[in-house]
Amino acid sequence: MDETGRHDTIRPGERQVHVPPRCDAALRFIGRCRTPFATRADCPRQGRQDGPDCALEFDPPWDAALDGIEAFEHADVLYWLDRARRDLVTQSKGGTAVPVGTFALRSPVRPNPIGLSRVRLIRREGARLIVRGLDCIDGTPLVDLKPETCHHSAPGTPAR
Repeated sequence: MDETGRHDTIRPGERQVHVPPRCDAALRFIGRCRTPFATRADCPRQGRQDGPDCALEFDPPWDAALDGIEAFEHADVLYWLDRARRDLVTQSKGGTAVPVGTFALRSPVRPNPIGLSRVRLIRREGARLIVRGLDCIDGTPLVDLKPETCHHSAPGTPAR
């Protein structure tokens, strides 16, 4: 692991590609994820809704975008895995399995390291949401928040 916390070692069977420095899109981070996990090794493989309390901290003016979120029990959180490498097209799961394509895994190592967690909303504290179910490193940039969807409700109807 290097000083940024990245795992740059190529395991047997993994394949690396050169990633050109071009940009196809831009993102605006809207806040930060606050978790008890200091390193990737500390993070659970999958967030658990009975896991530790974590916080989503929203930057101004995005706190107003939280109005009405209290009506929901769960939400999908999208975040940018800023410390993940982006150049592997095949990976060995834990270094022991036969390598498979990056898109066949939920690994944080991907060309666009977007993380996704379904969280349980515990409470709102102004510009902070207390949630359970995150699986990212403390300080991870927050990309978006979407309330849970229910296939049996009209669009925009809170699911309870």
